[in-house]
Amino acid sequence: MLLELARWLAHDIRGFNVFNYITLRAVLATLTALAISFIAGPSVIRKLTEYKVGQAVRDDGPQSHLIKTGTPTMGGALILVSIAISTLLWADLSNRFVWVVLFTTVGFGAVGWVDDYRKVVHKNPKGLSAKAKFFWQSLIGLAVAVFLYRTHLSSVETTLIVPFFKHLVLPLGAIGFIVLTYLVVVGSSNAVNLTDGLDGLAILPTVMVASALGIFAYVAGHLHFSSYLGVPHVAGASELMVFCAAMAGAGLGFLWFNAYPAEVFMGDVGALALGAALGIVAVIVRQEIILFIMGGVFVVETVSVAIQVLYFKYTKHTTGTGKRIFLMAPLHHHYEEKGWKETQVVVRFWIISMMLVLIGLASLKLR
Repeated sequence: MLLELARWLAHDIRGFNVFNYITLRAVLATLTALAISFIAGPSVIRKLTEYKVGQAVRDDGPQSHLIKTGTPTMGGALILVSIAISTLLWADLSNRFVWVVLFTTVGFGAVGWVDDYRKVVHKNPKGLSAKAKFFWQSLIGLAVAVFLYRTHLSSVETTLIVPFFKHLVLPLGAIGFIVLTYLVVVGSSNAVNLTDGLDGLAILPTVMVASALGIFAYVAGHLHFSSYLGVPHVAGASELMVFCAAMAGAGLGFLWFNAYPAEVFMGDVGALALGAALGIVAVIVRQEIILFIMGGVFVVETVSVAIQVLYFKYTKHTTGTGKRIFLMAPLHHHYEEKGWKETQVVVRFWIISMMLVLIGLASLKLR
């Protein structure tokens, strides 16, 4: 919105042409999202507390988490509002990718909202049924996958790019692209949700990955930079840098209140939306494998749950007694059970995330 206003004013005042620079608008989107979070955050927390929108902690989790019962949840709505307002203010709204990422983020956020609402109103820690949640996630994921395929302008937009190998590309075709997009979006959404189990654990890695994807988006959308670095050129993708910057700003603003001891939890409304947002941006800029690397913490958390469940079922079927590989899953609970303090687990996972993001960024040059 403000970009259109600046372009109109630029006809008379040339100084407003500066707003055509995506990098400036990305900075402004970050600051806008931060400001919204800082200004609205305390009021949102008070309202959530007033309406008794408190977290219902599962009794099969770590006993140390029982003290978190009643902490306001659904704070992820603040993140979504900050992202949406910042993106609508500073992004080019004629760009189709902007609307795709907003639709995906808000759509998955709506699924999370219903899940959180049921947990809060019915005091049921399990919330929305797994089948219902999976159905709506699948519907949105397939919808954006089909849309992206039907509106792609070049073959590179439907090609799998293998990082660190300049000429290793795999054409996907319609079915391959739709399936891959679906798996990346839905998978990353659930991966972030599984990781969101400790104060601040999920949000900072999300900020770091979003910031890195913003760099990839800028490079992919820039004809000369993408050619020089050997990155697939996706026309219009650079505008997603504004969205990623808004996500980073909103995430940092939320971390202010979510840092240990958390004043508010993001809930599924935030975790599902942020994960899906990372996934759809990675798909658009053709960096699905890089997302897998940079979001390694999310991947490991998800794999730990899958291994735990499968091994338990296998041993119960073969021996009659279910056994576990980890003391508790997801993985962050395993380390809590081993005696690590919550803050130790969180900070160490942050450090690992930073290392993985740097490895991902290195792929820009190492080809």
